[in-house]
Amino acid sequence: MADQVQPMPSASGQPDAPLVEGDAGSKGRFPERGKPVITGINRVGLWSLYIKEVRRFLKVQTQTIWAPAVTTLLFLVIFSVALGRGGREVLGVNFPTFVAPGLIAMAMMQNSFANSSFSLLSGKIQGTIIDLLMPPLSEGELMTGIVAAAVTRAVAVGCTVALAMLLYPGVNLAMAHAWAVIWFGLMGAAMLALLGLMASIWAEKFDHNAAVTNFVVAPLSMLSGTFYVIENLHGVFQAISRANPFFYVISGFRYGFLGQSDIGDAAHVAAAALGLLAFNGLLALIAYRLLKSGWKIKN
Repeated sequence: MADQVQPMPSASGQPDAPLVEGDAGSKGRFPERGKPVITGINRVGLWSLYIKEVRRFLKVQTQTIWAPAVTTLLFLVIFSVALGRGGREVLGVNFPTFVAPGLIAMAMMQNSFANSSFSLLSGKIQGTIIDLLMPPLSEGELMTGIVAAAVTRAVAVGCTVALAMLLYPGVNLAMAHAWAVIWFGLMGAAMLALLGLMASIWAEKFDHNAAVTNFVVAPLSMLSGTFYVIENLHGVFQAISRANPFFYVISGFRYGFLGQSDIGDAAHVAAAALGLLAFNGLLALIAYRLLKSGWKIKN
């Protein structure tokens, strides 16, 4: 028939195969409908999400990095003047040296939570969450990208706070156990990043997120032994403090600088390090299941 389109011959003289043979489910030059094209880890997509999140907080670095450093330095000055007079020593060091590692860890955790809790929540409120859900990223890759960016911000804040504290007289940040500083710093940042991600999944407006920050994160941070050792507390309150995961992050982080902490000896610190790893694994599993279910995201 003259009205039928004939396939064009290829360079070898044979006609080209049609783009799709038969129905949509048959094999052709394109993959079957519904069959994933990207298998394994989408490295390009994961890296793109990570860079997007990092650039987001770097655009306002005055607010996301430098402001926390100034605020934490003010905490150091106020508590050192109020509680550190007369050469007061805690764990064998002067009070500013004792409180400085705890303030660094606290700033890292709070900013990690702030970063990860903003991503999905802002998308839900502004209607741009489709930009996170439509790309070919699995739930694990989405979680990894957001958490990694939050940990990056936490590390940047921690380094900035440490540099600011070196300007304060009497502060000594020489590390006794570098592995503890790195491990507990990263574990604390990852823990709050996962908590922030779960908070952003649950929250429907910024007030909900602020409630978690003010009534959960801030109290747990302040009551975690940042400014004191729990040995000074009553037995009941010591038990409550030991049930607080923030306590192990801050005390373990302090152990990396001072070589001692109120967790206990080196064996107890190592046990706390493994305990935080297991706890973060549990949080990651919960966050993954929430993303997988699409609860408050896709409905």
